[in-house]
Amino acid sequence: MSSRTTPISVHWFLPTGGDSRDVAPGGATGAVRTPSHAYLAQVAQACDQLGFDAVLTPCGTGCEDAWLSTASLIPVTRRLRFLVAFRPGLMNPTQAAQMAATYQDLSGGRLLMNIVIGAEPAELARFGDFRPKDERYRRAGEFLEVLRGALENESFDFTGEHYRVEAATTRHSPTLPPRVFFGGASPAAEDVAAEHVDVYLAWGEPPEMIAERLDRMRALAEKAGRPDDRPLRFGIRFHAITRDTSEEAWAEAGRLLAGMDPEAVAAARADFATTASVGQARMAELSATAGDGVPDDPRALEVYPNVWAGVGLVRGGAGTALVGSHAEVADRIEEYAALGLDEFILSGYPHLEEAWRVGEGLFPELRRRGLLPEADDRAAPGPFTFR
Repeated sequence: MSSRTTPISVHWFLPTGGDSRDVAPGGATGAVRTPSHAYLAQVAQACDQLGFDAVLTPCGTGCEDAWLSTASLIPVTRRLRFLVAFRPGLMNPTQAAQMAATYQDLSGGRLLMNIVIGAEPAELARFGDFRPKDERYRRAGEFLEVLRGALENESFDFTGEHYRVEAATTRHSPTLPPRVFFGGASPAAEDVAAEHVDVYLAWGEPPEMIAERLDRMRALAEKAGRPDDRPLRFGIRFHAITRDTSEEAWAEAGRLLAGMDPEAVAAARADFATTASVGQARMAELSATAGDGVPDDPRALEVYPNVWAGVGLVRGGAGTALVGSHAEVADRIEEYAALGLDEFILSGYPHLEEAWRVGEGLFPELRRRGLLPEADDRAAPGPFTFR
């Protein structure tokens, strides 16, 4: 039984950029599932039924719009929350507050927000954002200050380097302002997170690396003078390959590995070598542990017991997976939770089937350990109603 006095939250991923049985779409199987409304609804409804707390929805030109995609799923789900990713520099903070307040009202309080600042220059250029990295983070800090001020006040004034607003507000303040999630490994990102966000996210690294970051973030949060009623929470992003036995899980990791084109791996490594993202560079270092090319044995990329860096061979972003039996994956989650991580965002290939494997196999083990509440005890925001 876990020593934690409060349960963790486990989230899933909504594949609005398409889905596949391979890590890289169009890999060995050649099959790609388009992100149609019907398919996204299947994933969301499975997560709703299984007891996931929320689904993370990405942002960028490689996927469907996160706000519109998730809003369309409100009527077909009951309690599932939507962790909507967006780039704050592309909209006005008062407009974002209005959108968030409306979303909370129409969904019964099911919005969470994931602020995304970092991106490769080519992606930012598509949106006409050519500001230097540190400036983008300063802008994000002001954005979050105005966003929170407009959501929580009848009239909010602000003058900064990037924004000036007078009497900013929304039609009504939501009774439950959406929590703000944020990830970033650079010093500029950590400073913004320490002062402004509710949940600081890290990509899946070995516990020793995560512990060092959490200690630093706690110190930065204390230095920033955060109020006692808004402590900084921590989350982590992993893929998951969980099966009845360890052998089955590693066999699946081997199948995914065998489907990776060596040319795609080489191209990804070349991209990662020039990345401006500190977090991406850290992921690339983990996936480079097996040397160049694609190893035959998936365990050559096991950077910590049950932590596999194989996904990062061909994909940017979160590049590690928890691999093992349901009990072994629960062991790792329990270990990370003991470090102070509260939110676990998982995913798998393909997302529909793997959601069921996690929900039916891993969740009972986590509940047995007291890490997850019983399914009937989960707070339900309530059904969708038109106003």
